[in-house]
Amino acid sequence: MQAAYLTPPPFRTALARPALTEADAIDIWIARWLRIRPRDLILRYGCDPRRLYEIWQEERFPGSRAKALDLFLAQYPGLADRIDPGPHVRVSKAAHPDQLRLFD
Repeated sequence: MQAAYLTPPPFRTALARPALTEADAIDIWIARWLRIRPRDLILRYGCDPRRLYEIWQEERFPGSRAKALDLFLAQYPGLADRIDPGPHVRVSKAAHPDQLRLFD
């Protein structure tokens, strides 16, 4: 007989996950500024990590950053000078192609 705590949790398919809403996107922006780890957001919303980056790059829910910033400044006015409200900038770890010209 197998103990209940040894059985794996049921597999959640993509269809079982609720779709993110604009309200979720606003909360995700605020969580970013409050420095909540992306891993914790993934667990909270049960989404693929790419969905977070789609929100942060404003591919999904454009304008949610501005709404989130207004709400953030109203809720946390003391933290206004400690955040970067700008859009997410992806930094590639690969060598930039222009770097290869240095070795010619």
